[in-house]
Amino acid sequence: MTDSWATFGADLHLDRVAGRGLRAGLTEALREAARSGRLAAGTRLPSSRSLAADLGIARNTVAEAYAELVAEGWLTARQGSGTRVAERARPRRADAAAPVRRPARRGPAYSLVPGTPDLAAFPRAAWLSAARRALTAAPNDAFGYAVEARGRIELREALAGYLTRARGVYADPARIVLCAGFLHGLTLLAGVLRARRVREVAVEGYGLHFHRDLLAREGLRTRPLGLDGEGARTGELTAGSGAVLLTPAHQFPTGVALAPARRAAVVDWARTTGGLILEDDYDGEFRYDRQAVGALQGLDPERVVYLGTASKSLAPGLRIGWMVVPPGMVEEVLAVKGATDWTSSALEQLTLAAFIESGAYDRHVRGMRLRYRRRRDELVAAVGERAGVPVGVSGIAAGLHAVLELPVGAERAVVQAAAWHDLAVHGMGMFRHPGVVGRGRDALVVGYGGPSDSAWGATLAALVAALP
Repeated sequence: MTDSWATFGADLHLDRVAGRGLRAGLTEALREAARSGRLAAGTRLPSSRSLAADLGIARNTVAEAYAELVAEGWLTARQGSGTRVAERARPRRADAAAPVRRPARRGPAYSLVPGTPDLAAFPRAAWLSAARRALTAAPNDAFGYAVEARGRIELREALAGYLTRARGVYADPARIVLCAGFLHGLTLLAGVLRARRVREVAVEGYGLHFHRDLLAREGLRTRPLGLDGEGARTGELTAGSGAVLLTPAHQFPTGVALAPARRAAVVDWARTTGGLILEDDYDGEFRYDRQAVGALQGLDPERVVYLGTASKSLAPGLRIGWMVVPPGMVEEVLAVKGATDWTSSALEQLTLAAFIESGAYDRHVRGMRLRYRRRRDELVAAVGERAGVPVGVSGIAAGLHAVLELPVGAERAVVQAAAWHDLAVHGMGMFRHPGVVGRGRDALVVGYGGPSDSAWGATLAALVAALP
């Protein structure tokens, strides 16, 4: 049976042994704390004077307890270093079974899974500089509970300027709603669609399954649109769909851009049926063979919701995304989001605003554009030089992924061969909507953005070795 000593200056709790004298009880409590690991090796203990004052006992009592434990080897005492817990192995209990040693589990050594930028290239120094400026200039309310559901006005103003200039978006700060990323934004929009009694959303025949799963959880069924070299077949849209989700600048995963005629057709569909276009501009800033195509939203800001994030341009760990919504829809989005901004930190928002306004964001995107273009060129060259069955690279020169076309029936075997070479890579089949009719394409969706520079050569060699 124990009771407790007061928590002393080192913020460590000692259990006092009942029925023992003060010195013996303190000695045993300290010994047990060191034995069990609650007092870690190297922990500096309070001086005998301080601990005696905290516990309300005589200083000599503490000094004697310390001396006994030093003699036993549980503590060390050196001039100028104070009294510390000794570095020693924790004794094994006689009745404890030896732990079973299991091999450490790990993932593949190399990865070309799409969707991740080069995290090693995150601009730490420039971000830290922006964070310092943001913190210095931050108004006091930035440290309080967020009250603006749209997000910080500083970031919305910075984004409005950038999106208008770089992506051709009609972006007024009042129409920008910040969110924690694309999935969060899509969740909010699904809530708006459900409130509007929409039952069906058209999606591209190949895309991310968790986007479709999210819509399904929100009670919205999805209907796939066909895909070809000109992007989604927008002519297949009907009045039965209340919205359509598209990646027009660079379709994921097929890698094509939505053709001009089809861009016009989807806007006409929205105007005729009252439908809503959800534009996922996930990597629209990264085009390598020509100037990036402007956002679809510029054709009709009243019918298109533009969604973007910092996930591909900077890092997904920032958890910052944004939506530019039609004026009449802002209040509907805010009603779903709630009265308080529960998304990213106000300080992170202010830092990104400072990062954009200083020009650091543009410089970073330009630098990454060169890096990813070089990666893509090296991928194409390596695949082209290899012997064996010809493997073509399809899709526009853009983004953080490329598509390797495989012989009919070869996709599964190549993915398995890649696993044997300790490489994670996805086949096109995993992105196919269950409702797509007919035989699917055999291809690899190669995400060349993720590997660090030091791992890139070995990763590329593993890919080439896995190809037929």
